[in-house]
Amino acid sequence: MAISRAKTLFSRSFSSPSSNPLRVCVVGSGPAGFYTAEKMLKTHKAAEVDIIDRLPTPYGLVRSGVAPDHPETKIVTNQFSRVAQNERCSFIGNVSLGSSVSLSELREIYDVVVLAYGAESDRVLGIPGEDLTGIHSAREFVWWYNGHPDCRHFAPDLKGSDTAVILGQGNVALDVARILLRPPAELATTDISSHALAALEESSIRKVYLVGRRGPVQAACTAKELREVLGIRDLHINIQEADLVKTPADEEELKNSRIQRRVYELLSKAVVSESSHLRTSQREIHFVFFRKPVGFLDSDDRTGHVAGVHFEKTILKGGFGKQVAVGTGQFEDLDCGLVLKSIGYKSVPVDGLPFDASKGIVPNIGGRVLVDSSGDHQQLEGVYVCGWLKRGPTGIIATNLYCAEETVVSISEDLEKGVLSAPSFPKPGREGLLQLLDSRDVKVIPFCAWEKIDTEEKRLGSLKNKPRDKLSTWEELLKVALE
Repeated sequence: MAISRAKTLFSRSFSSPSSNPLRVCVVGSGPAGFYTAEKMLKTHKAAEVDIIDRLPTPYGLVRSGVAPDHPETKIVTNQFSRVAQNERCSFIGNVSLGSSVSLSELREIYDVVVLAYGAESDRVLGIPGEDLTGIHSAREFVWWYNGHPDCRHFAPDLKGSDTAVILGQGNVALDVARILLRPPAELATTDISSHALAALEESSIRKVYLVGRRGPVQAACTAKELREVLGIRDLHINIQEADLVKTPADEEELKNSRIQRRVYELLSKAVVSESSHLRTSQREIHFVFFRKPVGFLDSDDRTGHVAGVHFEKTILKGGFGKQVAVGTGQFEDLDCGLVLKSIGYKSVPVDGLPFDASKGIVPNIGGRVLVDSSGDHQQLEGVYVCGWLKRGPTGIIATNLYCAEETVVSISEDLEKGVLSAPSFPKPGREGLLQLLDSRDVKVIPFCAWEKIDTEEKRLGSLKNKPRDKLSTWEELLKVALE
């Protein structure tokens, strides 16, 4: 894209012109990024905010993480769209931090840089056999069924076995189980990717095991997500009644957490109500507690492919709030042909950014990035953090609202106290970024180009009675956006 055209696409007539506006760059266009931009625009009337993202599409996990059968959760994109259309804000897609532009360059171009690019990698178990074919992260599976372009060619084997094991019992694990077990006809009218729907229609998976290290009291899901899984039509639910026996420490945990109490109650009711015998071809979900994976089993028939998981039975040790799963020395195997690890997302560091690898976050206080984790609290001037990169991969979409508020308060305090040193001349901001990207032949995607993608996806969806049919390759996305 020629720089003159880029300037035209991004030009705005500012309602609050300033000879030296506060130029802010937010890296990442998910909830953390958009909430930060919104708060900055409201708090600083002279601020100009640019939101950059490595994808041509905005909204982060709202687009690529929220399950297709949860359309109500995606309504927040309407709010984010209004932020992007603010005359003092620009979305600049297809710009990758590290390859398109470095953090040090952004710091030279902008007064404030807020990193909100989330967690796009996965934790590993570090146990034997983890590299076998058929073992994937839940993130890859979620990106696949949500049409993320990085996972268009991801191909989970849904035909080689009737059994899938999901390691983890949080909301992502329940999402994945639900997608595997819901009748495909019910998913056909959602915005699930067409390639995933076609694979699910031919899937042989009939049994899904959700396995957790600890007990039902410690299950990390919410009642809403659990209720949806338990409510899947014609699903046989298997929970061992012995697993529901509570210790005094469990009782204390339940007293102090309404969420854990509701989850435990739902699991208990499921045991009582599921008295019918399993019918042939009926789909099954098994909640398995007190098991930790210690290795994966190689297939005798298909060398290099997973054939099962080797588990150690566990017991809980420790008092209220500190119960940890400890191995008992007793082991058992669970046969399967597909394993999905839902054990946590992991953020990825970039050059010039302090990173605490053990915690998987950028060291910070209230969103202010620290030079290191040593405890001397020296700040990396002008650089802030929000979202999962700030606090770890926890919480719901709304959690990012409060997270963004805290970060913006820190920015405001630093401006008032003069912690952010005033440049001797105004920083170039958006114009400087666009010139740099143009010199590197980066094809930037402004919000109006994303709207072309949005329109085309909705048009394609209308032909299939879907809200949208996502363009799921980089080539398709860029072709529609740039034509």
